[in-house]
Amino acid sequence: MTWSLEGFDLPRFVRDTLAEDLGEGGDITSAAVIPADARFVGVMDSRDAITVAGLPIAEAFFRALDPDVEIEALVRDGDRVAAGSELLRLRGNARALLTAERSALNTVQHLSGIATLTATYVDAIRGTGATLLDTRKTLPGLRRLEKYATRMGGATNHRMGLWDSAMIKDNHVAVAGGVEAAARRAADAGIASIIVEVDRLDQIAPALAGGATHLLLDNMDPDTLRAAVAEVAGRVPTEASGGVRLDTIAAIAGSGVTYVSVGRLTQSAPAADIGLDFVTA
Repeated sequence: MTWSLEGFDLPRFVRDTLAEDLGEGGDITSAAVIPADARFVGVMDSRDAITVAGLPIAEAFFRALDPDVEIEALVRDGDRVAAGSELLRLRGNARALLTAERSALNTVQHLSGIATLTATYVDAIRGTGATLLDTRKTLPGLRRLEKYATRMGGATNHRMGLWDSAMIKDNHVAVAGGVEAAARRAADAGIASIIVEVDRLDQIAPALAGGATHLLLDNMDPDTLRAAVAEVAGRVPTEASGGVRLDTIAAIAGSGVTYVSVGRLTQSAPAADIGLDFVTA
């Protein structure tokens, strides 16, 4: 089955990425050093324990430059693998594979890094009943891919953009004249999903009165979160957000909130250590 991702144009991504790398002159190193008919066998492997993401995209890079390349995927996106694991094997035209190598690796390293970090946060809140959410803190142009990677790590996607939910934050509140007024304006506009950020307990009642369908509890400690959850009493989902770290997320999730959102999943994840080693066929 061909891999696809809703809202993401894979052929265009591959084409634009390769065009950026090839520029006007192409891969002058491979053209000069590698005979046109040379063949290579390559193995992509991980030097660390990771959660895999991005392999189908890597395959697309190789196939774009060598349509006849033979690729054997040894694991799937979402799999957790040990250090030293082989991810895929490929056999094809040497020039093509060497030219596509960096674009393929960059993508798998970046997305697997996000998936791996996400999985550590998912593990940290296991058993609390809370669900991990990502955020919109993504690199421009890569949101669909980065949010795909958080799903591979076990998180649930928050809103994809400005269009699919209203999120009323402190600046919106300041301009609109208050929490309730801001929420009511969104409700009057016919918006079905209205997320309202509150950073004090006394903002909860006005937010709900204005029509909030989801409360984002910003930078609250676990005791305050428990008080907020008690006041909301299940009327809408609650989300803890702001400054959440791996060493604090368990206590935050244990407060009874529905969700915990973590911006660093996409904003700060280190690239996974993945390599591609070629052996002459």
